Amino acid sequence: MTDLDNTESDDIGTLLGADGPFARELPNFAPRLAQQAMARAVQQAIAGRDTLIAEAGTGTGKTYAYLVPALLSGERVIISTGTKTLQDQLYFRDLPKVRSVLGTRLKTALLKGRANYLCLYRLDQTVREGATFERAQAAQLATIRAWSARTRRGDRMELAEVPEESPLWPRVTSTPENCLGVECPFFDDCHVVKARREALEADVVVVNHHLLFADLALKQEGFGEILPGAAAFILDEAHQIPELAGQFFSQSISARQLTELAQDALTECSGVTGAIGLLLEPVEALQDALRKLRLAMDPLPSRGAFQQLEDRAGMRESLHDLHDLLATLSELLASQAERSRGFSNLHERAELFAERLERIVDGQGDRDVRWYEYYPRGFAFYATPLDLAAPMRSLRERTQAAWIHTSATLSVAGNFDHFARQLGLDDPQTLSLESPFDYARQGLCYLPSGLPDPNMRDGSGRDYTEQVIEAVLPVLHASHGRAFLLFTSHRALRRAAELLQDKVPWPLFVQGTAPRPRLLEEFRASGHGVLLGAASFWEGVDVVGEALSVVVIDKLPFAAPDDPVLMARLAALEQSGINPFMGWQVPSAVIALKQGAGRLIRDVHDRGVLVLCDPRLTSKGYGKLFLASLPPMPRTCELARVQVFFDDVSAATG
Repeated sequence: MTDLDNTESDDIGTLLGADGPFARELPNFAPRLAQQAMARAVQQAIAGRDTLIAEAGTGTGKTYAYLVPALLSGERVIISTGTKTLQDQLYFRDLPKVRSVLGTRLKTALLKGRANYLCLYRLDQTVREGATFERAQAAQLATIRAWSARTRRGDRMELAEVPEESPLWPRVTSTPENCLGVECPFFDDCHVVKARREALEADVVVVNHHLLFADLALKQEGFGEILPGAAAFILDEAHQIPELAGQFFSQSISARQLTELAQDALTECSGVTGAIGLLLEPVEALQDALRKLRLAMDPLPSRGAFQQLEDRAGMRESLHDLHDLLATLSELLASQAERSRGFSNLHERAELFAERLERIVDGQGDRDVRWYEYYPRGFAFYATPLDLAAPMRSLRERTQAAWIHTSATLSVAGNFDHFARQLGLDDPQTLSLESPFDYARQGLCYLPSGLPDPNMRDGSGRDYTEQVIEAVLPVLHASHGRAFLLFTSHRALRRAAELLQDKVPWPLFVQGTAPRPRLLEEFRASGHGVLLGAASFWEGVDVVGEALSVVVIDKLPFAAPDDPVLMARLAALEQSGINPFMGWQVPSAVIALKQGAGRLIRDVHDRGVLVLCDPRLTSKGYGKLFLASLPPMPRTCELARVQVFFDDVSAATG
C-alpha cells in the first residue's frame, strides 16, 4: 500500500510528529498535537464505520489530519468540501503533498457537478447561433472555443478569462434535463463522462457538498449513482451541511427552468418539418403565463409561505393554468418525441416539471414546508422537509459507511447537540480541538459601549448602522484601515457604504461592486483597504498577514424572520416542547458568529482586533453563550486599549 516502514505507521500520530516523514520532507511543516489527535480519531472512525464530529480550530491542520488516515485506510473514501475553490485547493495542492510523503500509489479523482464542465454538443450548437451575439459575448465564445481544443478536463475553472457569471456558461454546459446521454454525437469525448469514469475507478474522490448531496438525493429517487460507493465520507466545512441538505431534499421548480424548456423547444424545431407550426403558440402561451404570474407576485414579500401566494386573488387559477399549459406542451412534445432525440428529451423534461409543479401546488406531503421566492425576472417554488434528521439518518444507514464531519465551527460553547440534532446524528463520537494560536497575545475583542439594542429605536434619530459606523471609525483610524466590516443584511451594508464614502482615506471595497475573488485580490493588494461584506464574506475568506487587522461584526447573525422554512421549524419545535429561540435560533447564530470572527486570525503571526457591536452580548443572558463560543482573546469596552494594541503592533513590526 505505501513505502512507509510498518513500525512508523503503527501510530498514525507518529507520522505527523516531530520525527515523522512530514516534518522531514515538507518545509514549514509544524507538528501539532491536536492534528495528531484528530488523525487518530479519523482513523478509528473509518475502521469502525463510525460517525464522528470533529471541531478543529483554525490552524489545527485538519486537512492533513483526515487525508493521512484516508490514504492509509486501504478503503474507498469520498472527501467533500464546502466550495469548488477549496475542492481544487485540496486536490491540486494538499493531496499531492500527502501522497508524495506517504509514498502511496492510490488512484485519486476530482469530480464536480455537470455545470462545471464544458459540453461539446451545446458549444457546437451555440457556435452555430454565434451571429446573434454582441461583441463581448462573441469574443468570450471564441475564447471558449480555443480552450475547448486544448483542455483535457473541460473544467471551466481553468478558463479565468471568461468570468464565472458570464451568461455564456449556461449555454455551453449541460443540465441533467438537457443532456442527450449516450445518443449525444460527442459522447465519446464528453468531459462529464470522463470525470465520472475516473471517479468510479478511484480510491479517493474529491467532491463538493453540492455534488455529494445532488448525487445522494438522486440515488434516493432511484436514478442510479454518479459517485462510487465508499467506506467513508469525510465532510470538510461540515457546518454548511444542514442548509445544503435542506436544499437537496427539497422539490423545486423555477421560472428559469420553464423558460429554458420553452426556448430549447423552439431551437429544436429548426430542421424538423412542421414542428414550429405546432409548438410556437403553446410555447408563447407558457412564456406569457410565466410573465403574468411573476407580475402578480409584486405586491407580496419577496419570499414567504406558499399559503400567502395562494391567498392572493386569482393566484390559484393562475397556478392551475400554468400547470395545464405545461401539460399541453408536454403532450405536443410527446407527439414529436420519435422525430429527434432532442424532442424526446424535451418531453421527459416537461413531464418532470409538470409533476414537480403539481406536487408543490397540491401540497402533497404533510412533512413539507411549501414556499415561494421571487427575483426581478423570475420566481421559484419549493417543498422542503420540515425535519432533515429522518432523511439524513436513512441516507447514512444505506451507505453503511463512516461519516466524518469536520469544521472550525460545529459547537456552541463546546456542545455539539444542535449540529447533531439537525442531521439526525444519534450518539456520534465527538472531538473538540482548540486552535494552536495564542489568542491572548494575537487578538483583542472590543465591545464598544453606548450602542443601542439593534431592534430598538433609541430616540437619537440616527439609525443603528449610523451609530455602528461612528463607533468603528476610531478603530479604523487606529488600524489605518486593513479591515473587514461584516453585516447581517445587504441593506445595512449599503447604508454603511454610503456613510463611509467620504469619511475614510483608504480604498473601500463593497460587496456587489465586483466579483468576490476580484474584490479580495484588490483588498489584499491595497494594504490598507476597508472591505464591506455580508452573507458569503462571513466564511471561506482567508486573508493572512497585515492586510487584515480588524474584523467588525454589526449584529448577532440571527436568521432572517422572513424565512418560511425556519418559521415552520420553530413552530414545530415549540409544539414538541423545545424553546425555539434557545433550542435553534441562538445555536445557529452562535455558529454563524464563529465563522465571521474566524476571518481575523488565520496564521500564527497574525494580530488583530475583533469588534462586536451588538450590545446584547452583555445585556442579554444568552450573550454569554456567544462569548463562550469565541476564541479566548482578552475583551475590552475601552477604545484606548484598542489604540494601545495597535501602537504595540506598530512598535513590534517597526
